[in-house]
Amino acid sequence: MLNSSSSMVVLLTLALMAASSFSSEAANKSKAFFNDNFDIMWSKDHFTTSEDGQIWYLSLDKDTGCGFQTKQRYRFGWFSLKMKLVGGDSAGVVTAFYMCSENGAGPERDEIDFEFLGNRTGEPYLIQTNVYKTGTGGREMRHMLWFDPTEDYHTYSILWNYHQLVFFVDKVAIRVCKSYGEMNNFFPTEKPMYLFSSIWNADEWATRGGLEKTDWRLDPFVSSYKDFTIEACQWEEPYPPCVSTTTQNWWDQYDAWHLSDDQKIDHGWVLRNLVVYDYCKDSQRYPTSPQECSLSPWD
Repeated sequence: MLNSSSSMVVLLTLALMAASSFSSEAANKSKAFFNDNFDIMWSKDHFTTSEDGQIWYLSLDKDTGCGFQTKQRYRFGWFSLKMKLVGGDSAGVVTAFYMCSENGAGPERDEIDFEFLGNRTGEPYLIQTNVYKTGTGGREMRHMLWFDPTEDYHTYSILWNYHQLVFFVDKVAIRVCKSYGEMNNFFPTEKPMYLFSSIWNADEWATRGGLEKTDWRLDPFVSSYKDFTIEACQWEEPYPPCVSTTTQNWWDQYDAWHLSDDQKIDHGWVLRNLVVYDYCKDSQRYPTSPQECSLSPWD
């Protein structure tokens, strides 16, 4: 049986192997200046870029946070960027990378969420993921990370097709949602989505359930981004050819409908070692297990 140090070495080795399987397909086709891909949603004075325009900075202070969104909507594809999260004491601060079918939190929205929950100095960052369909969420999972996300840039990605939805961290599959190619009430397929990121104050719930509050003496809190990559079907009106399955793109071909053998090894390690909360195992909250919890990520 491996100890924690040995397990970490194994995971990092597997992560490098998994990364190679995506490197040829998910090339950085959309690396460009910010304005080529995004609009600021609010607080333009809290957004800056590096001199060459390739690194983007969002800041949060006591007055406001900041957020951006893609100019276009997409239905299915590969969505990825590199982020370096707020360092030091970031309790109460949430940095979000997510997809949503609406500009706001509309009651009928579909949504796919990465939320990075800030911490007290020395405590581990947690990643919360969630999925909404037609306004219904409540599908939270929380994971620890195997690295410090404030020290360097790491890659966070979403693979979304008609058959599965996978959350990746450095090409390691941390969460897998399956649809099995059938209509249902839990897997978002019908609505095209924008891609968003934002930084905001959520100290009413984000750190230890709201017990740890944001220390505004330390603001501004800054998260940074680079290497935005997208390979997806861009939505256009009238109804475009973003159909359920075309197999015309690598992210919609058979190999992308399932985890590879290497990805399954990574994912199994994550499930055994890094999951902090899984709504599927919360019997107090859900006395009857939600339908999707019976679907295997391994098939």
